[in-house]
Amino acid sequence: MRQPESAVHDYLHGCIDTLLDDLAAWVRIPSVSADPAHERDVMRSARWLIAHLRETGFPEVEEWDTDGLQTVFARWPAEDPDAPTVLVYSHHDVRAVKDQEWQEVAPFEPALRQGRMYGRGASDAKGQVLAHVWALRAHLEATGRSAPAVTLKYLIEGEEETGSPHLAELVRRNAGRLAADVVVVSDTMLWSLEEAAVCTGVRGSVNAHLEVRGPRRDIHSGVVAGAAPNPLTEVCRIVGRLHDDQGRITLPGFYDPVVEPSEQERRGMAAIPFDADDWVERTRSRSVQGETGYSVLERVWTRPAAEVVTLLGGDPDDPARAVVPAVASADLALRLVPDQSAENVMKQLRHWIAEQIRDGFEHELTTSTTNQDPYVTPPDAPALSALEDAMSRTLQRPALRIRNGGGTPAALLAETLDAPVLFYGTGLPEDHWHDSDEKAEVLALLQGAETLAYLLEGLPGRLRA
Repeated sequence: MRQPESAVHDYLHGCIDTLLDDLAAWVRIPSVSADPAHERDVMRSARWLIAHLRETGFPEVEEWDTDGLQTVFARWPAEDPDAPTVLVYSHHDVRAVKDQEWQEVAPFEPALRQGRMYGRGASDAKGQVLAHVWALRAHLEATGRSAPAVTLKYLIEGEEETGSPHLAELVRRNAGRLAADVVVVSDTMLWSLEEAAVCTGVRGSVNAHLEVRGPRRDIHSGVVAGAAPNPLTEVCRIVGRLHDDQGRITLPGFYDPVVEPSEQERRGMAAIPFDADDWVERTRSRSVQGETGYSVLERVWTRPAAEVVTLLGGDPDDPARAVVPAVASADLALRLVPDQSAENVMKQLRHWIAEQIRDGFEHELTTSTTNQDPYVTPPDAPALSALEDAMSRTLQRPALRIRNGGGTPAALLAETLDAPVLFYGTGLPEDHWHDSDEKAEVLALLQGAETLAYLLEGLPGRLRA
């Protein structure tokens, strides 16, 4: 593929070794936010980023403490006091790992192989954060500026992988300092390395934990089998009723507020080169399943979903004791689309579960306090057009529009800061987020940095117009 000849492109490709060394150094810090044993590592990760941003030239860089783990805030004002302000959101914490399942590298011993950087956080999301830093450096080098064309702010949190439990309060408390004309969320994926496809929306999320209690203690099955309430069987029965035979979620009223994508969006999705076999191979999904009547892309981008992500009961780790267990549980993850709200879906789920539980069992449903509403970028937002122009300039083809199936705090940021949210991530479906052998494509990082550099250059004119 021919890359555009530009000072931005030349700068990034000329110093790629240094850039990748920086990413590897950051990935070596095991900033696992879900594990208290790594609390100091999350602090080290935040302070590594602080030093890196100061080295880049940010005049204001701070470590923001919460009741949890560290967030990094940085600000670099534009020379022009009337220039727009851009806030970049992402995270520096990473998912927990199962060391024994990693085959390419140890999770925190990054290595570059065949154009890919392997290591936990290389793609989700330390690579995405550094793509912004590389973009800024390239922007300054290419334009000869001593400050960016926009007032640039970074908000890089350390608790995203545990549901961002302190983010809402942090953003509300610092709304004045975080104020921006546009927010860029970088915790999303591209469609492919070849297609210029801008993400315009993400699904929301509701996470719940269902615990069902049967006998008052584990009981030898030879004593009570066939006569005692089995909570594991009950949990399986309930989650089996979560979908009908057409793949639709059975919560009453669940689909009532769902907004179908516009005809323009449908045409845009249809323009995405899609091959089911290729998608299965890239995602390692084994097969295509889901709601009847919708394409794969519609299912993962514009339709709600409900998944059972954990099912636990009995003796999963120890030799089986042939008992009827006292307790069984399931973790549920629901993905929401416009105009569903997390609060309403939580109520629907709670009511439905209560109706499903049979007599003779007790249950408790716990829902997360950090559930997220869906968000779609206003289709006529000038900043969205600027991002499409920047991506088209990088890949030399017209930009398409896609969505992402995961969740981000976009709705929180948009509502609290009263600013539209753009999405630009450098991940790919095959990067193995949250799984073993996570990796980042170096070309995706370079293309991402180039696109973001052009966005910094183009936003002032587009927003003023």
